[in-house]
Amino acid sequence: MAAEKGSAFLLKVGNGAVPVAYATVAGLRTTQLSVNGEAVAITSKDSGGWRELLSGAGVRSVSVSGAGVFTGSAAEVRLRNNALGGVIDDYRLSFESGETMTGRFLVTRLDYAGDYNGERNYTLALESSGPVVSA
Repeated sequence: MAAEKGSAFLLKVGNGAVPVAYATVAGLRTTQLSVNGEAVAITSKDSGGWRELLSGAGVRSVSVSGAGVFTGSAAEVRLRNNALGGVIDDYRLSFESGETMTGRFLVTRLDYAGDYNGERNYTLALESSGPVVSA
């Protein structure tokens, strides 16, 4: 697997239309993705002393976080409105290789900060709601 540039790891938000069109959330300097899963143990006396897990069971989720400089793009405004309204919306993560991960997410945290005579920056966190599809 070839190394990929972090700058090509982009967060995009849907426009609410059908079919969905995605716009890149501008100003992101860092983005992070975590795929989480809970294990369901099916260990019994017949397991020979080893833990056994049930494949495909448990709760899976995807968490996304990022930080950047506020630019006032339409995608940032939509993300902020989603956060204020508690709205679950379509998001897509795209990578330099062309691979994408698409799903519905809730903005669980959106923080703005700024220093005197400096840029306005923000951090955000999203949690998946339903399946996230990799393509």
